[in-house]
Amino acid sequence: MNLKLKLSALALLGLISGLARATQFIEPPSSPDVKNVTVFVAKKIVTMDPSLLAATAVAVSDGRILSVGSLEDMKPWTDKYPTQINRQFANKVMYPGFIEAHGHPLLAGIVYSHPVITPSPLARPWGPAFPGVATLQAAIDQLKKYSGDIKDPGQTLLSWGYDETVMGKVPDRQLLDQVSTTRPIIVWDNSGHNMYVNSAAIKAYALTPDKVKNVKGVGVDKDGQLNGQFLEIEAVTYLMGVAAKDIFKPDEVPTAYQYINDLMQQGGITTSGDLAFGSLSIEAETKALEWYTSSPATSMRIVPVVYSDPFVKKYGDKAVEEAQNLKKLDNDRLFFQGVKFYSDEGYLPETMRMEHPGYTNGSKGFSNFDSAQNFANTMKPWWDAGFHIHIHSNGDVGNQNSLNALQLLLDAKPRFDHRFTLDHFGIPSTAMVLKIKALGAVVSANMSYISERGKLESSAIGVDRASYATRIGMLTRSGVITSIHSDAPVSAPVPLTEVWSAVTRRDVYKDGKVWAPAEAIPVSDAMKMITINAAYTLGVEDKVGTIEAGKFADFAVLDDDPQTVPALKIKDVPIFATVLGGKVVLVSETKKPRK
Repeated sequence: MNLKLKLSALALLGLISGLARATQFIEPPSSPDVKNVTVFVAKKIVTMDPSLLAATAVAVSDGRILSVGSLEDMKPWTDKYPTQINRQFANKVMYPGFIEAHGHPLLAGIVYSHPVITPSPLARPWGPAFPGVATLQAAIDQLKKYSGDIKDPGQTLLSWGYDETVMGKVPDRQLLDQVSTTRPIIVWDNSGHNMYVNSAAIKAYALTPDKVKNVKGVGVDKDGQLNGQFLEIEAVTYLMGVAAKDIFKPDEVPTAYQYINDLMQQGGITTSGDLAFGSLSIEAETKALEWYTSSPATSMRIVPVVYSDPFVKKYGDKAVEEAQNLKKLDNDRLFFQGVKFYSDEGYLPETMRMEHPGYTNGSKGFSNFDSAQNFANTMKPWWDAGFHIHIHSNGDVGNQNSLNALQLLLDAKPRFDHRFTLDHFGIPSTAMVLKIKALGAVVSANMSYISERGKLESSAIGVDRASYATRIGMLTRSGVITSIHSDAPVSAPVPLTEVWSAVTRRDVYKDGKVWAPAEAIPVSDAMKMITINAAYTLGVEDKVGTIEAGKFADFAVLDDDPQTVPALKIKDVPIFATVLGGKVVLVSETKKPRK
């Protein structure tokens, strides 16, 4: 063979080898091992899949969806495999399982299952709702009752839900000493951004001015002594660390998780984000998640988003690598996705940074970064590693810093499908919405800012800004992918109430005032925000969010269709059941603790 023919033969062999490698690379996954099929029949199945909007039957095998359509359409499967027709939902409406795009399941389970002092009623999964304590004196009296009910005089009382705006006073140790001077007391406000302790807690946890002098947000009085106030995330994280043995008790974790599991299940939720994983304890939270997502007694999938600060503090330069290693724990109910940062402080306690024109009392609030460049520098290692970044961002400064930091990151290293997410999105301007669209970011909005906080916050930031908080109407019209959430435990995880708020813009607790009606959206768009858009926000849209062949068989089963009832009735549509991976869980079964 001459040289030319040899070269041609070698080239041909190389081409064949390359094609073989390419064919190997794109080879589709093996066909599912279908053994048994269950077909759920319903009055209506709203798929949230724009190619097939409605159906009446869905076939399921091994926890995943085989086919969607009519019962007749299922025949290619039912003719070949053993099939059970399940008609228990024949008079019900099925949706994809609802998705909590931004929640804190373990934290919510812990604080909700402890004594609460929320000013408004708070739903409980296993009994009547907590009625609420509407005044400061009522809150103090309730704390005294809780303290009196605890037999061990040295046991710490942890209580969630204090609302500084409603109560008209920021607690300090003197106020909480009215409850007890001997029992340690920790009161956590309903934003999660502030904690307050009494003198006994300061003593019990050996807290001194010298120990906390470098911790931002720890309050001192005129004499230089600790005043019992731990304000903002850094101070709260510090206090959680020293009091962890009383806040995060391993033997209480199963009950806490079961509590929030059942509360979310009763709201139709089958998947929840965990948007600050590692805040309490990286190791303990990891073990808790492994237990939760392998337990047959629980009925949700969890998408943890790691909180950057504790990872950096624990692992230093290895923080990104350690966060990436958590993906090894993924299973069908656990998907580690993304990283969380805090741009500014809280909406509810009115500590978010508000520069122009600030608050009506002349204050400005707090931002966690003095410039967008510093914020971008902090996020850069995670951005460069390809992480999906979520930003807690509320005030005008926080939102602007978040967007400008994203622009700096994109300029330095362009990324496609980065899904940089602004979470909560309290007070944005029209310009910010336009920039979100231009930069390819997405938004997850907290609808309680409208339904629960409109009137409360209007006196502090003005009626106009309190009215158009979150701007989901403009976001939707601009084509920005938007989800809505509860931020549980900040507000109760009830997706249909969030949809109701998005559609009506009404105040749920006060006089029914409509806040910025131009920001209202069609119910069809709002339902996307608790299904497919929420899945996209969390990066799991290939697994959940629509009723579509190949996805997990996760459904919310309702007594009626939120898209056809009168708008004011949306939040009142009963949830009958959820289905997780084809397993039916009736709401009636989660109304009491299971042994």
